[in-house]
Amino acid sequence: MGAEAENHQQKLGSVPNPNPNPNPISEAQFLAWKRRKVADASAKKDEATRKRAEDIAAGLVQMNGRELFVHEPWVFDNNLY
Repeated sequence: MGAEAENHQQKLGSVPNPNPNPNPISEAQFLAWKRRKVADASAKKDEATRKRAEDIAAGLVQMNGRELFVHEPWVFDNNLY
């Protein structure tokens, strides 16, 4: 079984593939795909940010330091005490 696989691989390796990418796309198609991909990623990030802000406003999640400073800056004011 090992010898058969080795012989088969040698046969495949000896014949170069003239077109390694049988379905090439144009530069315009690639750029359109890339823009769509970036837009989708941006939309997901914006949705997560919006949901996090809603959850903070509703008190469902604990704020991190940056969010606490933005929403409750008096917590960091040392002059009050």
